[in-house]
Amino acid sequence: MDKILLLKEIYVEAFRNWRYIILENYFRIFSWICFMLLAITIYAFAFRVSTGFSFSNL
Repeated sequence: MDKILLLKEIYVEAFRNWRYIILENYFRIFSWICFMLLAITIYAFAFRVSTGFSFSNL
């Protein structure tokens, strides 16, 4: 029983910080993707405005 508890403690200690590292990298990648999508949207809008695109269907 002691060996099982020792293995469990070693496992928990080894993977304790993985969740934080994975979440930190995930949010960093997610923020860059959101920033790029926002930049593409602003570029597309500016391009449409500069070429005289009509935004109404009237």
